[in-house]
Amino acid sequence: MTAADGTELACHVSGPEDAPPVVLVHGWAAAASSWGDVGADRLRTIAVDLRGHGDSGRPVDGYRDSETWAGDIAAVLGCVGAPAVLVGWSYGGLVITDYLRHHGTAGVAGIVLVGAITEIGRGHPGGHVGPAMRAALPAALSEDADVAVPALLELTRRMTATPMAGAMLQSALSAPLRVPPSVRAAMFQRDVDSAELLRSIDVPTLLIHGTADAVVDPRATEYAAGLIGASDTRWYEDIGHMPFLECVEDFTADLVTFAQSVATTKAGS
Repeated sequence: MTAADGTELACHVSGPEDAPPVVLVHGWAAAASSWGDVGADRLRTIAVDLRGHGDSGRPVDGYRDSETWAGDIAAVLGCVGAPAVLVGWSYGGLVITDYLRHHGTAGVAGIVLVGAITEIGRGHPGGHVGPAMRAALPAALSEDADVAVPALLELTRRMTATPMAGAMLQSALSAPLRVPPSVRAAMFQRDVDSAELLRSIDVPTLLIHGTADAVVDPRATEYAAGLIGASDTRWYEDIGHMPFLECVEDFTADLVTFAQSVATTKAGS
């Protein structure tokens, strides 16, 4: 798939063609593979590698530009061919707000925000991060691998409330190591306020957050939930930043139920 500026975006598609379409947008320094087998055989999942990440292209710039991120999601939705559920994890929530800022809810059946930020920059409550992310910065943005890698490793360790097994940890760490340091840094060099945008969301929205998330502070979800009108919030007790890996069955059930409900509503409208 090709974005408006010519950047190639890798999309990993699975599930029945007649199932509700769900676009999975991963977080900062992650990849489509982070989602695991979310949706299994019950949803049509389209997991995109964001620009600069995974198997997608790595252009020099665009990472601080709201319109560029919006265009990337627009390109994905354009290929889906039906109103889809946008699911944003972590920084992926901010990317979804970029899309909404420039395109509204065109092509969107519903929104799911998972341990997500919707704002970024000093003083923006929708961008509250937790102790693990605060500890990782600024080292995780360094061009010096001797500085960045230990910070990224510790951040990866703290992604889940229960420590990952060795092989899983190694796999999870491979994603940020593939993202160029310049990309990791540029994505933090933004100042975004989304208060008015969140108030304007006019499609069903589900917010999911683990109460033990040390990467994105649960206050970020509380803030978004207080502004989005047609929203519901699920709190996963004692779960960290990756509920789709830590409690797969509960997360999948919530996602499938939501996606099917908005698909039914859309079909009947």
